[in-house]
Amino acid sequence: MNGRMVLGRFPAGGPRGSWPAEEFAHAARLEGQQAEVVMDIATDMFLVIVRGADTSAGAAA
Repeated sequence: MNGRMVLGRFPAGGPRGSWPAEEFAHAARLEGQQAEVVMDIATDMFLVIVRGADTSAGAAA
């Protein structure tokens, strides 16, 4: 509906110096996906998303 698919969700309060959402997005980009990290303020989570994805297959989380 909104043209994006969530590939992963990561808590914002991770250990200092740890960037699991960024690492996950980097791995997805190496596989050819245009992944990016956004912040979902309502849930206090970092989301790894792909914009403009075909959402008919459903979102993974």
